[in-house]
Amino acid sequence: MAGFFASTTGMTRMGMLRAYWLGMVVCIGGFLFGYDSGIIGGVLTMTSFEKDFRYGATDRTTVSSLAVSLQQLGAFVACFAIWPVTHRFGRKWAIATCAFIFCIGAAIETGNTHSRAAFYVGRVIAGLGLGGSSVVVPMFSSEMTPRQIRGQIGSFYQLMYTLGIFTSYWIDWGVAQNYTKNDSRMWQIPVGLQLLWAGLLGLGMFTLKESARWLTAVGRHEEAWESLKWIRADDGLLIQAEMEEIRAGVEMEAHAREGFRITEMVQGDNLRRTLTASAVFTAQQATGATAFAYYGPQYFKLMVGNKGNSDLLLTAIFGAIKVAACSLFVLFVADTVGRRKILTCGALFMAACQISTAAVLRSHPAPVSAQVTSSGIATIALIYLFVIAYNFSWGPLPWPYVSELFPTRIREPGIAVGVASQWLFNFVFSLSTPYMITNMGWGTFLLWGIFDICIAAFAWFVLTETQGKSLEEITNVSSTPSGKPFMEEEYEHERRSGKTPEVEMK
Repeated sequence: MAGFFASTTGMTRMGMLRAYWLGMVVCIGGFLFGYDSGIIGGVLTMTSFEKDFRYGATDRTTVSSLAVSLQQLGAFVACFAIWPVTHRFGRKWAIATCAFIFCIGAAIETGNTHSRAAFYVGRVIAGLGLGGSSVVVPMFSSEMTPRQIRGQIGSFYQLMYTLGIFTSYWIDWGVAQNYTKNDSRMWQIPVGLQLLWAGLLGLGMFTLKESARWLTAVGRHEEAWESLKWIRADDGLLIQAEMEEIRAGVEMEAHAREGFRITEMVQGDNLRRTLTASAVFTAQQATGATAFAYYGPQYFKLMVGNKGNSDLLLTAIFGAIKVAACSLFVLFVADTVGRRKILTCGALFMAACQISTAAVLRSHPAPVSAQVTSSGIATIALIYLFVIAYNFSWGPLPWPYVSELFPTRIREPGIAVGVASQWLFNFVFSLSTPYMITNMGWGTFLLWGIFDICIAAFAWFVLTETQGKSLEEITNVSSTPSGKPFMEEEYEHERRSGKTPEVEMK
């Protein structure tokens, strides 16, 4: 715990508690994301769901693909639609609005309409709320939390995501144990509980103050100061200096913001930041972990065969391991080890697990009988190790990392583009994964392993380090692996080439 307590040096106890409270409240959005991701895979395997929505084995793959991917499509659209909303009305009310929209979609899903079209519409509407919150939550968190624990609290999103998945898996398993296969409550209970989590997110926003950086950007300076004093629980010299730093940064970028055009996102260093944010979230989806979150039961059937509800039980244990691993990361690692090293090592370890799983399944396919085999145990162990590595690296870190990349001038559209990439490839992989499992079998794991090797190379050779820097410092740092300020790199380049700053000025 030494690293955990050291990271809070210079903060008041109440300020630390309020920062953690803010992180926990806004990251209920992550819990909602995880819970929804987890329940749908189990619900789609339930006989009562198939009976109520009137489809059989021939339509199973198509229904699974559409039920998951259509929500990702709604979320992708919301990433861009939420940008003008949060720019005009602020972070706090944007998140509350997203929670309300999600509730509408979840209510449609829960109703036993016997119409797949109605269920799909509910999925799209819920996706709009989910996608919008996924953009604003990391933005709000990064703007309000102190630099000492920004990475830790930013990682709360993934921690709450894994907790949501954990909860959903055990609820799926619980209803399967306690209701008959044809009872509609078997699928309505887990789907309907989404309304509770979305309601808590919306109501929780009333306990928080608006982002001090956003309030400063729109000229509401008194409210901004009150917001910063509240979240830090202090009004001393350090907090006054922080307020001045925020004002100076916002004012400097406000002058430059005049005449802002969206094309600036693809010009100069902004293009590098935009591509990096997009690539980071694309890589997160390409690890294969999110597809496993959606289709855990289907994956475990591929590995160990069909043995009653064993696929749901193994998926529930998978969720528990995710929570434990992510909790350890947030408490002990998030702000003590460099982002780039963690992302590189995590991807390499995941690649080893996925490729090993593919090799075992190719040589020892899952048995048709209910027999427990050593190869089945080995593949389960490998996937559990894989998810530990994911939740120590590419699970939690992309959220705080991308929110740190952009200056205030382009932070809103920048994060929107990054998270949109996450939802776009979430859509691509959730749409294709059922077909991959059906047609590729063990080759699915091999493909994820190859992707993970490419991701490790990307993390090591492309990403820059942002750990321990303020948002204002990061905006003046090149997005190259050296992580040195632009002027410093220019000076070193001139010195190596025999030039001097004086000669250049002439």
